[in-house]
This record gives sequence, structure tokens and C-alpha cells, in this order.
Amino acid sequence: MATCGEVLVKFLEGYGVDHVFGIPGVHTVELYRGLAGSSIRHITPRHEQGAGFMADGYARTRGKPGVCFIITGPGMTNITTAMGQAYADSIPMLVISSVQSRDQLGGGRGKLHELPNQAALVSGVAAFSQTLMSAADLPQVLARAFAVFDSARPRPVHIEIPLDVLVEPADHLLPARAIRSARAGAAPGPVAAMAQRLANARRPLILAGGGALAAGAPLAQLAEHLQAPVALTINAKGLLPASHPLQIGSTQSLVATRELVEEADVVLAIGTELAETDYDVTFKGGFKIPGSLLRIDIDPDQTVRNYLPELALVADAQLAAQALLEALRLLPAPPCDEGWGAARALRLRKALAAGWDQPTLSQTRLLTSILQRLPNAILVGDSTQPVYTGNLTLDMQAPRRWFNASTGYGTLGYALPAAMGAWLGSAEQPSERAPAVCLIGDGGMQFTLPELASAVEAKVPLIVLLWNNQGYEEIKKYMVNRSIEPVGVDIHTPDFIGVARALGADAEQVGDVMHLQAALGRAVQRQGPTLIQVDQNAWHAVVTG
Repeated sequence: MATCGEVLVKFLEGYGVDHVFGIPGVHTVELYRGLAGSSIRHITPRHEQGAGFMADGYARTRGKPGVCFIITGPGMTNITTAMGQAYADSIPMLVISSVQSRDQLGGGRGKLHELPNQAALVSGVAAFSQTLMSAADLPQVLARAFAVFDSARPRPVHIEIPLDVLVEPADHLLPARAIRSARAGAAPGPVAAMAQRLANARRPLILAGGGALAAGAPLAQLAEHLQAPVALTINAKGLLPASHPLQIGSTQSLVATRELVEEADVVLAIGTELAETDYDVTFKGGFKIPGSLLRIDIDPDQTVRNYLPELALVADAQLAAQALLEALRLLPAPPCDEGWGAARALRLRKALAAGWDQPTLSQTRLLTSILQRLPNAILVGDSTQPVYTGNLTLDMQAPRRWFNASTGYGTLGYALPAAMGAWLGSAEQPSERAPAVCLIGDGGMQFTLPELASAVEAKVPLIVLLWNNQGYEEIKKYMVNRSIEPVGVDIHTPDFIGVARALGADAEQVGDVMHLQAALGRAVQRQGPTLIQVDQNAWHAVVTG
């Protein structure tokens, strides 16, 4: 007899799930009954928040949902922060949890791990949360979850299974069958109207976000046809390669880039929220789009949020970009102004490069040194100074290789477990996986430091690049700039080298580019994690000379 928990694992295999992140507990053991004999690898974090961050990083590199098995009650309250980050960044995540038996739901009887309403708690950070009231409903609820991942704006989905449903006989549901859906194509009418507007543009510009990650090829061709500079959000870095002449980076919050946007007579925004942390990291406002705004998004609501468009199209970014390109090729060539296109993009890049201060250049040197030694590395960042800098100064050659928690939800401690998940998701075979580098500060590191032990256990060759400035320096500066006496930001800094070694990782301190690159070379040869500590003041002193 196969139980609901066992059949669930079969269904997950049918949907292509190859990793599950979770911590077994008395309420979830029935999920594990079928896991041991399956093809799915289980990764055990040291905290459910870590499970969620691992699933997030896995999803960003693999392009399909990360899956978590989570215990009732405290497990779900622990993972909600990770779900919030994934929700903010439109990352697919399937969180499967246990919950009290059906006759105990909402009973308030002091049961183990009891919450008054677990689904309600989670619903604010999920596309939906559903309680499986019968094993017979399992195929439908999983199909609903994967319909969100496949064809809607991807966000976390929560499925909770009562303890008595987990053990229900479910043989009749086998063999498991996956039900998949396709993304929405582009309606011909809006495509034709947008194409006509773009064909008449003299100074077109494209703003592309993380929702367009699959649209790189048609988007590049569209930009080239229009001679339109392309600004990318942080989650879209690499959508156009760093070397592309129309690529103008992720600097929409800076004056020079804003001036270029204001010069544009038609702006195409595709797969982007046009939200604060990509377009106004100074939090002072001032980003304007005076030209005609055209918006394309898979989410109907998003086409009219923040900035109202003249034309909107609800469609998959890749299909829409391809349809626009085909429509434009049937029209006369756009009458692009002299000095626009690649020439204007080059002027902007030069102006930005001339304005970076010494700390910015020093931190950028740290990041470029990593890519010189590990050109295909995935850089996963926390909220820390080199990440803020890289968001502005660093461009990538391919997508899904730069993402971090300094935008959107903005949680601390994200980078360590997310980088672990990113490595696992970067390819099916370990030998083909790209190096994963966690960029994290000493403050954020203390949020999820125990996950180093998870990486040791799972033999993940994670590289943790720790930027140590002995506290929450960015917040300290923010307090000083607002005439607030700093409180709570000068925190105790542990011996990270000693702690990392105690957890089973390799660890060393580096002070310059040569030593950093040598340490990176050693780290990628190991079967477990390596912590490389960089002291902020020492690095600035050596690199800036």
C-alpha cells in the first residue's frame, strides 16, 4: 500500500524534481518514507530559513522550482523570510509542509507545533496556500502549483498536508502523471500597436528585468534592430552580455542614466516592476519616464503598477520579444537620431566610469578578480558593500550568474545558503556545475553561519567570500548621514576562520588580488566549502595603494 506521502514523492519525480531541501521532524517523517528509494537528493540545512534560501538559489540557476519539506508550526514560521525574498523576486518555490490532522485544524488545543491558521500565516508570501483535505486532491493541487511555475508569474506555493491525510492509502493515484502548461503568447493587436510605436521612435530605450531572463536572444536582436540602449535590473544582469555595445548596466538610480532615460521618446519595459530597489536605490525618488511607455509582463497587475503605460501587453517576455521583432521587420527601419544607440550607450558608460570613487573601484576590483580567476562563476550576494557596488559597476556575460538579497525584500543571511542551492542547481551533473561564490559581510554571515556545516555534509565546493568590516557599516553610515548617533551597529566579530574550520570547512585570510586568486584556485579543487576572509580596510589600503 502506498500512502499519500509516498505517492507525493512519485509525483514530484514526474515533475522533474531532483532535489528537496528540508529538516525531518515527527510531523514530516511520512514524506520521507518514499524519499529514500527515489531519485531525489535530500539536502539537510541547519534551519528552515536556510532550506528556503537554498531552494531560492537552486531555482535561480536551474530555472525550475526549488522544493522544500517543512515541519508544521515553527518550520513554517522559520521559512517565511525565505519565501518573502522569493516572492519579491518572482522565484518559483514549492513548500510542502505538514499540518495538524483534519479534526484538529484551528482547534487551539495545545497540540505539538500548533498554529491557529498556518495557511493564513503563509498566504502573504505565496502565490497561494492550500490545505490538502484528501489524498485524492493531490494530482489537482500539484498541477495547480506547477501551472503557476510554468505559465504565470512564478512565486512560492505552499501545500500543507494534514497528518492523517499523509498516511491515507493512495495507490489509486499511481502511476503519477505530470500536467504542464505553456506560457501565454503575445496577442497580435497589441504587438502591432507597439511595433508601430517603436518603428516611429527616434530615441528608443529598453528597460529589461528578471521576468525577461529567457528572452535574451530575441531581446538582443530587438535592441539591435531599434538601436535601443538597454538598461537591466539587478536580477536581469547578463541578459545582454557585458560586452554588448547597447548594454548600459544597472545604474537606473544614477543621474547620468536617468538623463538618458529622460531623453528617450519611447521606452519599452519588459519583465520589470519598475520598482524602488532597481530604479531608486537612493530612496529619494526622481526616476522619470517622460517618453511613451510600453509595458510587457506576464502579470496583468504589474503592467499598470508604479508607472502607467500608454500600451500594455500581458504575455511571456520571450514570446512577446520575438513577436515584436517579427512585426518590426515588416515595417520601415526606425528613424534613429544620430548619436543615439551604441554611441549614446558608450558615452554613458564612460561618464559612469569616470565618476566612481576609490572605495567603489576597490570593491569592483575584488569582484573582477573573482571573474578573472573563475570566469563562469555564479556570484550570489547578501546585503553587503561589495554587492551594492557590484549592482552598479559589474556587468555579466550571461544571465543567472549575479543575484542577491540587497534588492526587493532585502533580507540578511541569504547569500550563504542561496549560493549552496545555486551550485546544486547550476547543472545536473556535479562535474558540470559552475563555481558558486557567496559574497557576504560579517554581519549577514552571522545570520546563517551554521549552513557551512550543511555544505560540508553535502560536499558542496562553495566559496564564501567574507567582507569583514566588523559590524553593520552600511547602516552605521546611514545613521550618521541622518544625524542619528550609531547604536547597535558595532557588533562583536567572531573568529570566522576558527569557526569555519570548526564546522569542517577550509578557511584562510587574503589581503590582495594575487592571494585572492590563488585562494580561489585552491577552493574550486575541494569537495567542500572554503571561507576566504577579506578585511575591508586592509583590502582598500593595498588595492588603492
